Amino acid sequence: MFRNLAIAALAFAAGIAHAADEPKALNFGIISTESQANLRPSWDPFLADMAKAVGVPVNAFFASDYSGVIEAQRFKKVDIAWYGNKSAISAVDRADGEVFCQVVNLEGQAGYWSYIVVHKDSGLKTVDDILGRAKDLTFSMGDPQSTSGTLVPGYYVFAQRGIDAKTAFKRLTNAKHEANALAVLNRQVDAATMASDVYDRMNSREPEKVAQLHVAWKSPLLPSDPMVWRKDLPEGMKAKLKDFFVGYGKTPEQKAVIEKLKWSAFRASDNSQLIPIRELELAKKRAEAQADDKLAADEKAKKIAEIDAQLGELRKAVAK
Repeated sequence: MFRNLAIAALAFAAGIAHAADEPKALNFGIISTESQANLRPSWDPFLADMAKAVGVPVNAFFASDYSGVIEAQRFKKVDIAWYGNKSAISAVDRADGEVFCQVVNLEGQAGYWSYIVVHKDSGLKTVDDILGRAKDLTFSMGDPQSTSGTLVPGYYVFAQRGIDAKTAFKRLTNAKHEANALAVLNRQVDAATMASDVYDRMNSREPEKVAQLHVAWKSPLLPSDPMVWRKDLPEGMKAKLKDFFVGYGKTPEQKAVIEKLKWSAFRASDNSQLIPIRELELAKKRAEAQADDKLAADEKAKKIAEIDAQLGELRKAVAK
């Protein structure tokens, strides 16, 4: 009898400890690809469904830039966040984050594209037109932590051609994807980067504006955006979150909610989806070092050797 009471007491205490470990609410970080006013209506129904599934309130966390969400996750003000791949690398490396799933777009692909857009009446049709007149043009990149707004065009359009975007244009600026599109429409800049999913969301809201844009460059397909949780979240909460995400989008009601975000589903993923982006970032640095005439020959050789060693480690990780 006493033994049974002791076992029951231990089980009760363990249950209390487990309950105490469970967060009373979750903060969900949303990167600022667009204005908060445009993002919130699309996200609120989704976060409400998440709250029902995991049993605690889920609060939206917006910051003025990508780094604000990363830092919030680093200091445990954000528990789970939607990132682009480049910002997810920072969240994994600096904020104890871990990729657990990725989005699937409306066409059923786990990917998206980086665009360079111009005004349809600009006379600029291709990226070569833009680069050929760069000295007379203003160009806007994305947030420095943006995959599609900065890293990808920075490598494929500029680094591979040995061009320094900072000096190539009459003026170079940085802004959110939506702000970049509006700046092109208002002729405040001549060309700008943006992500294809933001382009699609704008097109569904304001097709008459998007009709005034012309896509002058489209990147190779990029791995779709990951969701990143803090590794130290309780395992029970992680299981609830993963079940919610990978199972979401099955009912008509859920489909209507997720389509507002320009997604159709989520699929399980992990940190390995970031490896191609890590390679891309290193390849960009290598191309920049190779083209840097200010570096002494021995310094350049050392820098390139260090980058090659890091690339080698990544390729070993892929092989495993």
